[in-house]
Amino acid sequence: MKKQIIFISIFLMGLSACNEQSDEDYSLKFTDSPIVTETEYIFGIHPLHNPQRLFEVFGPMMEYLSNNIEGVSFKLEASRNYAAYDKKLYAHKFHFSLPNPFQTINAVDKGYRVFGKMGDDQNFRGIILVRKDSGINKVSDLKGTAVSYPAPTALAATMMPQYYLQTNGVNVMTELDNQYVGSQESSIMNVFLKQTMAASTWPPPWKALSEERPELAEQLIVKWETEPLLNNGLVVLPEVPNEIVTQVINLLIQLNQHDEGRAILARMELSGYEAATNETYLPIRDFIKKFTKEVRPLN
Repeated sequence: MKKQIIFISIFLMGLSACNEQSDEDYSLKFTDSPIVTETEYIFGIHPLHNPQRLFEVFGPMMEYLSNNIEGVSFKLEASRNYAAYDKKLYAHKFHFSLPNPFQTINAVDKGYRVFGKMGDDQNFRGIILVRKDSGINKVSDLKGTAVSYPAPTALAATMMPQYYLQTNGVNVMTELDNQYVGSQESSIMNVFLKQTMAASTWPPPWKALSEERPELAEQLIVKWETEPLLNNGLVVLPEVPNEIVTQVINLLIQLNQHDEGRAILARMELSGYEAATNETYLPIRDFIKKFTKEVRPLN
């Protein structure tokens, strides 16, 4: 009987010690500091470039925003083509996005709001490239030939050049073989490789690619250019806190004021960002009305 009592006493003492240790361990988990959880925002960029180049150009900007806004991070998302980007944008897959001006007004109609834009509106114009040895001298020389473009809804690189051609004597829908090849780089390479007689694009990708490959500048020439329009917009979903949106646009506007920011902008062939609103893009709505009436419908 004594052995049983001793055994029970030892067992209870051990159990008590375990409870004391357990209480001590539990108490160590309390802290005066709150647990910080980071919010990730998806930042979609429309296909200004192919996906690999898009990450090279815009990746540093995402890193900069993440490092300078407390408690949040920004994840860059590229899309393989304009159709894939449009589908994600209009389905609200992006918290933030950089659409072209046509996509910007469509995004507003889908519930986004404009909070900023790229500067350098003078560079938001279409250009049409031909080979120097092509024999193309006037717009009408393109009748019956193939012309390459990035995508049907690329505003500066497709729609504006098509409007230019249409208003200068070429019926885009009946007198051209319109080839939508998926990216700015592909459009340029098509005319370089003689797959098309002309290529439609816009200044930043042409400048960047021709600097990387000097043979392009040696053999191609900017034959025509359009009048400029507003540059690409910055849009955000309404559920993103205004405090975060304000920090984002302030950081972007200030990029041209320090070395790190200027290096980020240089990758984009851009001098800076600026604030904007939905009303800023009303001129784009006017252009789209003219385009759909005079050139072709937009699905």
